[in-house]
Amino acid sequence: MIYLKLSEENFEYDVRGLVTSFYPGTEIVLGEAKQLLPGDKCLEVEYGEGEIRVRLFFCQKETELSQNGGEGQQVQEAFAPADTSDRKTAKSILKRLVYQLLSKDTGKKLPWGTLTGIRPTKIPMAMLEEGVLEAEITSHMKETYLTSQEKIDLSIEIAKREREVLRNIDYRDGYSLYIGIPFCPTTCLYCSFTSYPIAKWEPRLEEYLAALFREIDYIREAFAGKKLNTVYIGGGTPTTLTADRLGRLLGKVEESFDLTDLQEWTVEAGRPDSVTEEKLRVIKNYPVSRISINPQTMKAETLKLIGRKHSPEQIEEAYALARSVGFDNINMDLILGLPEETADDVLNTMEKLSAMAPDSITVHSLAVKRAARLNTMKEQYAHLKFENTGEMMDVTSHYCRRLGLDPYYLYRQKNMAGNFENVGYAKPGKEGIYNILIMEEKQTIIACGAGSISKRVYPDGRIERCENVKDVSQYIERIGEMIERKRQLL
Repeated sequence: MIYLKLSEENFEYDVRGLVTSFYPGTEIVLGEAKQLLPGDKCLEVEYGEGEIRVRLFFCQKETELSQNGGEGQQVQEAFAPADTSDRKTAKSILKRLVYQLLSKDTGKKLPWGTLTGIRPTKIPMAMLEEGVLEAEITSHMKETYLTSQEKIDLSIEIAKREREVLRNIDYRDGYSLYIGIPFCPTTCLYCSFTSYPIAKWEPRLEEYLAALFREIDYIREAFAGKKLNTVYIGGGTPTTLTADRLGRLLGKVEESFDLTDLQEWTVEAGRPDSVTEEKLRVIKNYPVSRISINPQTMKAETLKLIGRKHSPEQIEEAYALARSVGFDNINMDLILGLPEETADDVLNTMEKLSAMAPDSITVHSLAVKRAARLNTMKEQYAHLKFENTGEMMDVTSHYCRRLGLDPYYLYRQKNMAGNFENVGYAKPGKEGIYNILIMEEKQTIIACGAGSISKRVYPDGRIERCENVKDVSQYIERIGEMIERKRQLL
């Protein structure tokens, strides 16, 4: 157990993120420790006038915690002068001090250093736009965030690619549209998205679509005269809808919006067991430019363990079917750090994906969130081994680059296996534009459907959000309120 005693609670999120990265899976308690048991630690942060001081208390045996230390207790300390009126600079100093102590205690160095946010490419992106040289960006990220050279190089490469991909996006008069279909054949063990078993909700699907179409009608009215740049239909799994319902949804989008300025339209066909030739041909009838068929892994035992009711062979069949129907921009998602998977399993997955040669591959590092069954039922899965290593990340990078896929977007999440990242790789011209926009937060994204979140981006960079309720029944019954929330946001 690790106790956090903070004199400045506003920095709890940042300190907690670093503690979690150095001690994954350890329980964190906010507050002063009255007693430390063997293996327990207490991290104390004093945010005083002109100085920040950090202490790490721990003990070899049970002992009372006191400022002067007790028998068997050890204390490590780090401090630095800081202008505490400048919160941004003070926060950077504080995180470096915490990092220094925790790195010394664990013997570990984090590849991303003190960066605990989910959008590390925003730093080089902003500096490149200001005309800062790459050498200066490198120096800044090393000194300010203690980031490794490998991750600095990756983030700069991706930032440069993002700028190129987004060069024709209209930030002032343009917008993007997200449509959520919160249903799946089954719920995966690690999933925390808004997703419900399709079989249970079949009797109310028409009600859901009716509510969704009302929301689309409002967006059409509110954004008349604006330029729609990207459309993303995700979930859940949109292809759990029947071919008829899928066609009605796509037709609703096409008839509701001016697609003259559309640069990308993605439909997730993520679960191979939801893909049929009829559904793929329906999608192909509309100006959909990109689909996603997601293996997560090509190991049959893992697929069964995580609750995906399909085989590796079905993945290959769905992919071949999509190619035969005429799709020339197919993405495939992978997750590293899945239970019981080894580096050899990752190598085998990449060999099989190489044979299929998708146009883009998104490599995710497993992040277990609060709502996932891996967390809510953790005792049931405590025996499972989860591992993500630099070797595994390197294998995916090597294979992707060998396929002619270059990194084009990146983001991170809390509790991410191995403290790594998610990276999208794509052939030139096959990048997922929406993926970059959702991460870089440069354009307004209006989202409809249960559990979706709209983000309005103002000219000065300020962002405001509004959320739809996650519960499908509540979404259907309160659709008027969901529309009113958007009306107030806009």
